[in-house]
Amino acid sequence: MRRGLRNSISGIIAILLLSSVLHAQTPAPPPAQPPAPRNAAAKPESGPAPAHDLTGVWMMRNPPGSQRVFTNFTFTKDLPELTPWAEAKYKEAKASNGGEFTLKTTNDPVLTRCDPPGVPRVYFHPYPFEFVHTPKYTLLLYEYDHTVRRIYTDGRALPSDPDPLWMGTSVGHWEGDATLVVDTVGFNDKTWLDRLGHPHSTQLHVTEKFRRVNKDHLELDIIMDDPKALVKPWTTTFYYELRPKWELGEISCSGDYLDFNNFEK
Repeated sequence: MRRGLRNSISGIIAILLLSSVLHAQTPAPPPAQPPAPRNAAAKPESGPAPAHDLTGVWMMRNPPGSQRVFTNFTFTKDLPELTPWAEAKYKEAKASNGGEFTLKTTNDPVLTRCDPPGVPRVYFHPYPFEFVHTPKYTLLLYEYDHTVRRIYTDGRALPSDPDPLWMGTSVGHWEGDATLVVDTVGFNDKTWLDRLGHPHSTQLHVTEKFRRVNKDHLELDIIMDDPKALVKPWTTTFYYELRPKWELGEISCSGDYLDFNNFEK
């Protein structure tokens, strides 16, 4: 009788000791985290834009969900209204980008003669560009065919009688801390506005607004004003993303990605 009682008491003590050991080895659950406030601000996608600085390599990147397939060859879904002079010139264009002509039958001056693309057609080439700032001007370097633009930011006015150039003469100024406004005049009339062959005259005035919305994203508003060719200004917006690890490569118009069997002499 005593032996049975003694054994029962020993068993109870053993169970209590084992429970204490197991409890000590089991980690305590983490304390409950308070719920986030409903009005908590979302984390920004990018840091703030630096003031008066577009430095770096930028590559076109349309916003997610964008249906801007037309940006491969023209600026807007609705084509611009042309003057009779420009309409006649446009009918002469044989575009291979978004058109019915091939590299052998096109008369696109970029493809057949390696002419500079001009502004703003240069943005249709699917390659990056880079901004380099200096105290007196900003260099805009395009990877395509080593194209370079010098944008004067020293306070000068646009020339009243500019020499006709492929890329024109550009003067820029800052609006606020994050928008570089560039006015360009003095174009020759040998380039197309886009890859479809919309023409322009020597009266073309292009305004570009490079707006750095944050550290990694850039919006480019383009306004084309040409009273001889366009009934009203033609406007569009392109979108770019910073590529901090990229360096510009060498893309030449004479590269083997084009078929020059029918190259004009």
